[in-house]
Amino acid sequence: MNVGVGIIGAGTVGGGVIDILLDNTGVIEDKTGVRVTLKHVAELRSELLKDFVLDGVRVSADAADLIADPEVNVVCELIGGIGAARKLILDALNAGKHVVTANKMLLAKHGPELNEAALRNGVELRFEAAVAGAVPIIKAIRESLAANHIHSVYGILNGTCNYILSRMTYEGLEFGEALAQAQALGFAETPPDLDVEGHDTAHKCQILASLCHSTKVNLDDIYVEGITKLTHLDVAYARELGYLIKLLAVVNKKDGEIEARVHPTLVPETHLLAAVRNEFNAVYVVSDCADATLHYGRGAGRRPTASAVIGDIVDIARHGAAVPVAPFQYTHEVAVRDVGLMEGRYYLRLTTKDHPGVLGKLCTILGKHGVSIASCIQKNQESDEPVHIIMMTHDTVESSVVAALAEIDKLDTTAAPAQLIRVL
Repeated sequence: MNVGVGIIGAGTVGGGVIDILLDNTGVIEDKTGVRVTLKHVAELRSELLKDFVLDGVRVSADAADLIADPEVNVVCELIGGIGAARKLILDALNAGKHVVTANKMLLAKHGPELNEAALRNGVELRFEAAVAGAVPIIKAIRESLAANHIHSVYGILNGTCNYILSRMTYEGLEFGEALAQAQALGFAETPPDLDVEGHDTAHKCQILASLCHSTKVNLDDIYVEGITKLTHLDVAYARELGYLIKLLAVVNKKDGEIEARVHPTLVPETHLLAAVRNEFNAVYVVSDCADATLHYGRGAGRRPTASAVIGDIVDIARHGAAVPVAPFQYTHEVAVRDVGLMEGRYYLRLTTKDHPGVLGKLCTILGKHGVSIASCIQKNQESDEPVHIIMMTHDTVESSVVAALAEIDKLDTTAAPAQLIRVL
């Protein structure tokens, strides 16, 4: 079986796909019986192609020319972004071409539109590389776990954030120092906002929530909190309590609604996710039949992500003339639960002036809002410096905790805004 591939964009991921197709076509055919042949590359920046030997491969600066090429069966959109990428994917689908993309932002914002276009034209749209890079979590949810009700998903889905938190944990760095290190090593963009503010993880969370629960999920309904407010103190106190801090995408089913949220989380040091370090990704899935499964690997990078793209191409080729697989199944209408209704345990760091009676006043306010404290540690600083009070709550409703902290922050004895981190 032969399949002709066209690649739009020869940057990090696109260049990786070109690399692998030029080097490993024989390996792919030996393992799969599919002959994947690079037929056309469209790239505006010709300097990105100078290191490739593209004998017999058509090269152009016009993506429309690639889409119209009769030798191209599968179009790989690898330029990223929203505007141009959306048009190119729709044009390819409407031209009857299968599409593979790694564009999580586009899928999160325009998934239903792209899904409808693929179904209308009888072609496939695949996107394994859009979530967790080389980790085959999309295939696992759509195929391996298809017989399961999925109860919970907890994902470390951004290598930049996980690298930063690893450096804060194991080297005692502050956030800014760890970020600078990540940028120097090429693990973080400049500016890094999409990663460190949690939005990249939110795009992936939206895709997973849609797949797990067969429903449309509005990206704006996902609660998003990044890692920029974390300090080395929180990392150190968490470790003292037996936890590590990870930025998690969380998808749960609760009272007929979906909890879909992104935020720093205290993960018990005995949990499998606590062992995921540096730029690696992992997704922990709990389902009714398979129970708990962990999916781990490189979540980004040139060749790991390209490997996932090529896996999708092979799946399309193997599927042949069969009825196309729908990118998403929107068979239910399930609301996203307001984060204020969430119930769980919380880590609180309260920074106060060292005055008599302060702890009692804090506990009174927390109790008034129905927040029960499981443990409390007071960290005395140097004379005349603020005191850190570390509390772990019992299960409680988030809106109650937030209301209590808002009242505490207004006290004359409060030296800095309270820090709240959710506990897995």
